[in-house]
Amino acid sequence: MLSPLLDALIFFVLTTPLIGLMGQRFGREKIFVGVYVTFGFIFSLTLIPLFYSEVLRKNGISVTYGGSLSPEIVCLEANALSIFMAVIFLVIGFMASLFSIQEVRRGSITGYYTILLGMVTAMIGIVFSGDLFTLFIFWEAMCISSYALVAFRKERWESIEASYKYLIMSSAGSITVLFALSFLYGLTGTLNISYLSMSLAEAESNPLSYMALVMIIVGFGLQAGMVPFHTWLPDAHMAAPSPISAVLSGIMVKAGIYGLIKVLLSIFTPMSGPWQNTLAAFAVLTMFVGNLSALLQDDIKRLLAYSTIANTGYILLGLAIGSQRALTGSLFHVLNHAIVKALLFLCAGAFIHKTGTRSLKELAGIRHSMPITSTLFIIGTLSLASIPPLNIFWSELLIITGGLEAGTQAGTPLLSFLMIINLVFSAAYCLRMIQTVAVKKETVTSEKAAEASMWMLIPILTLGLLSILIGVYPSPFQNLAEAAAQAARA
Repeated sequence: MLSPLLDALIFFVLTTPLIGLMGQRFGREKIFVGVYVTFGFIFSLTLIPLFYSEVLRKNGISVTYGGSLSPEIVCLEANALSIFMAVIFLVIGFMASLFSIQEVRRGSITGYYTILLGMVTAMIGIVFSGDLFTLFIFWEAMCISSYALVAFRKERWESIEASYKYLIMSSAGSITVLFALSFLYGLTGTLNISYLSMSLAEAESNPLSYMALVMIIVGFGLQAGMVPFHTWLPDAHMAAPSPISAVLSGIMVKAGIYGLIKVLLSIFTPMSGPWQNTLAAFAVLTMFVGNLSALLQDDIKRLLAYSTIANTGYILLGLAIGSQRALTGSLFHVLNHAIVKALLFLCAGAFIHKTGTRSLKELAGIRHSMPITSTLFIIGTLSLASIPPLNIFWSELLIITGGLEAGTQAGTPLLSFLMIINLVFSAAYCLRMIQTVAVKKETVTSEKAAEASMWMLIPILTLGLLSILIGVYPSPFQNLAEAAAQAARA
C-alpha cells in the first residue's frame, strides 16, 4: 500500500508535541522528542523495502481520493523515481534529527522537531503526488516549514533577515507555479499528471502552454537554487541551524529538481526542444555563478551553500542533455550530493558548535583538536572535488559522458566541456578548505576546540562511510538511479 508511509509520518508529526509535553514533565524534553522523531524516521525507512517490492511487482501503484469528486483530482502514486527520492529524504532527515539532539540547545525544542519532521513529510508527499493540485498543497507545506526552520534562531537578526528573504522569494515561486497550474487546467481541464501530457499535446501551439512551461521552470528552479533565482539560498543556509542547513542543501533543493524532472518529462515531453535549450542555458549560468562565488567565501557555510548552487547546475545539465545516461547521472548526483553536502554541513556544524565561528581563517588547523570530524570533513571535501574513488566522481562522470555520447545534438559536447571547467573551479575551493583544516597552523580559536560528541559523530560517520561505499561500489546505487530515470520517462 502507498498510504501507510505517509500515514506513519503524519502520525509522528501529530504526536510529537505530546511527547514534548511528557519530556517537559520529566525535564528531558530534548532527549524525549529527539529520540522519538529519530525513531519516526527509522520506522518510516523500514516500510520502504516492502513498498518498493510492491511497486516493482505492479510497475507502479496509485491511490485516489475525492468521494463524489473525480478520482483524478486528488491522487497519490509511487514508482521507482518517487521511492528513490523518498529514501534520500528520509535518510538525510534521520541524520539531521540525530545530530540535532546535541546541536539544538535553545528555543522550542518540540517545535523544532515537529517542523523538521513535518517538512520531510511534505517532501515525501511531493514525490508521491499523482496530480499537480496535491503536489502544490504539499509544496506549500514544505515551504512554510522550511521558512520556520530558517527563522528558528529568531533572536539573531541574520536569521530574521534570511527567513524573510526566503519567504518572499519562495512565495513568489509558489505563486508562479500556481499561475502555471491555472493555465494548464484552463488548457486541458485536468491537473492529473497521467493525462496532462496527452491533453497538452493537442494544445501545443497555444502560447499559454509555453507561458506555463516558463513559469514551471522559474517556480521550481527558484526552490532548486537555479541562477538567477538563487539569492535566498546562501543567506538561508548560513543563518539556519547546521542540521537544517544539511536538510536544505541535501534534500530541500532536490524537491525543486524533482518538480522539474517530474513535470518536464511527464507533461512537457512534446515541447522538449524548447525547454532543453532553456534549461541548458540556466544550468551553465548556475554552474559558473555557484563555483566562482564559492571561490571568494570565507564563511564555511556560505561557501558550501554556493557549492550547492553549482551542483544544482550539474544536475540541471544532465536533465537538459536529455539522454538516458545523462538523466541517470543527474539522479545519481542527487543521491551523491545529498549525502556529501549533508556530511559537510554537519561537520561544519560540529566545528561551529565547538568554536563559535564560521570563518575558515579562524578554523585553520582544527584537525589537531577535532581529528575525527576533520577527517570526515576532508573525505566529504575530496568527494565534492570529484576525486575517485569517492561517490560524486561517478555521477559527474555519467553526466559528462552522457553529453559526449549525445553527439552534436543541442551542442551537448560543449556543455560537457563547460562542466569540466567548473569541476576545476570546484576542486580549487575544495583544496583550499582541506588546506585550511588540515595543513595550516592552529589559531587561538581552533586550538581550544574539542572533539564532537557521540550524537554528532554517529550521523557524520555514517554519511562518510556511505560516501566511501558508493564510491568503491557504485553499481547497485547507479542501478537504482537508472531505474528512477526510466520511471521518470514512463
